[in-house]
Amino acid sequence: QVQLVESGGGLVQPGGSLRLSCAASRIIFSRSVMGWYRQAPGKQRELVAHITSTSSTHYADSVQGRFTISRDNRKNTVYLQMNSLKPEDTAVYYCNALTPGGGYWGQGTQVTVSS
Repeated sequence: QVQLVESGGGLVQPGGSLRLSCAASRIIFSRSVMGWYRQAPGKQRELVAHITSTSSTHYADSVQGRFTISRDNRKNTVYLQMNSLKPEDTAVYYCNALTPGGGYWGQGTQVTVSS
């Protein structure tokens, strides 16, 4: 079955950086739109960034200029480089794949920004 496995979350101080990874299997990765979403306690899941099969990118206003999404089609992996982290970035971050065969979610990875 399709698997999206996130890694790289953790606890970081405000102003710090983290790099999330999402390794995909059993999808046509190169033809998929890959995205990162997040969900904070008591809030709805929201789009953070996505990257198309041609590497066009889109970011939420709240992370523009601080986060960078990228992909490596040889490794079937999408990344989210997060810099200048703020406490309001604290959330569970989920990887999403929109493929020719449907949409899929990872299990999520916790990011906590706190001093």
